[in-house]
Amino acid sequence: MAELDKKLHRQYRLHHGLFVILLLLLVFLLGYLAQQTRQQWDISQNGRNSLSEASVEILQKLHGPVEITAYATEQDAQLGDIRRIITDFIAMYQRIKPDLSLLFIDPVEQPLLAQEANVHVNGEMIIRFNQRVEHLLTINEQAFSNALMRLARAEDKLIVALSGHGERKLEGNANYDLGEFGKHLRSNGFNSQPLNLAMERDISATASMLLIASPQTDLLPGEVQKLLDYIDRGGNLLWLVDQESLRGLLPLTEKLRLSLTPGVVADPQAVELKAPITFALGAIYGPHVITNDFNYITVFPFARQIEMDDSEDWSGVALVEAAPQGWVETGDPNGEIQFDQDADIPGPVSIAVALTRTIQDREQRIAVVGSGHFLANTYLGNGSNLDFGINLINWLTGDEELIVIQPRATLDSSLVLSEFELTLIAVVFLVVLPLLFLTCGGVIWWRRRRKI
Repeated sequence: MAELDKKLHRQYRLHHGLFVILLLLLVFLLGYLAQQTRQQWDISQNGRNSLSEASVEILQKLHGPVEITAYATEQDAQLGDIRRIITDFIAMYQRIKPDLSLLFIDPVEQPLLAQEANVHVNGEMIIRFNQRVEHLLTINEQAFSNALMRLARAEDKLIVALSGHGERKLEGNANYDLGEFGKHLRSNGFNSQPLNLAMERDISATASMLLIASPQTDLLPGEVQKLLDYIDRGGNLLWLVDQESLRGLLPLTEKLRLSLTPGVVADPQAVELKAPITFALGAIYGPHVITNDFNYITVFPFARQIEMDDSEDWSGVALVEAAPQGWVETGDPNGEIQFDQDADIPGPVSIAVALTRTIQDREQRIAVVGSGHFLANTYLGNGSNLDFGINLINWLTGDEELIVIQPRATLDSSLVLSEFELTLIAVVFLVVLPLLFLTCGGVIWWRRRRKI
């Protein structure tokens, strides 16, 4: 009996010894893993502490290292530890692109370097990629990702906009103009300049595309001929057409083999969303790189129908169809709008088309949208009009690889823990709690031993 008790006692001691050894090994293993790896979960509203899909796509298109030099002091009177703010922000991008490097230079201690780099603001960042340089003064995802987008382009693209006939201006601030859209184009690496064909002999060959945005007076026959010659040479075109007169551009529709139906698209679904019935909602998109994975609503106020005629030269796709339960209102749009079976055209209605053809061994690209209002300052913020407009421009200028949804703005603030707080949490979970469990196990073992 005594021999059996000794054997059981040795087994208990062996089991408890193995338990202690395994527990210690587990504690050391957890500590090692915590030191070597780091896992994060973003539970903030709108995913503020992680990058949007658009930013991730932009990073994936940057093939090669990206160098960031931040000219920032250790402390800023307003922002505090500005270097920590920049480091934490850039870390989100480094998790996706490890070859994105960050270097700090103190502009106070090294003023000559700051002067040579043309830096004027504490916290200003200089981003370098493929011998292209961008200066950034704002620390947020939208501004930073747009800077990366500009760097991703091989060169700046030039957009020439027809002027001299009351067109919507890319630099204009009126509700009718496209000034806000123009700002987004410039932030994405596009340049623009007006073009008056009555003054210019021809459309510049350096232009990536031509924009015709709702002229309000008739073009002269000579101007129309210059536009037709531009199309014959393979020029790319975005034409925004409203429900008014074509202003002398009927020959252009014939050249492109298009039919533009008079009248305004009436969409009863817009009324259900508390919008005017003359606001056509775009939700049905054709198979095209512009609308690939584009599952968003667009809004086209006072749109008109665009139909593609049979053509051996042009290959076309209906980009947007609207009003599946609506119609084309051929009556007075300012009066009572009701479907007239004898006069109106039932939906769905095509309101945007994309045309291509091969000319001079390259692809010519044309896009025609039956609403100039959708990019106007008044309506640009409706739905995903901005994203659709930027996609159109990227495709027309040959940068379809850069078609992404624009990086979103953040909504809420983040929880930032200090080094002491992080260390305290680590000590509690990796040291205190394991020691507590070890102590409890030791007490239980000691009591069982006393009973034996």
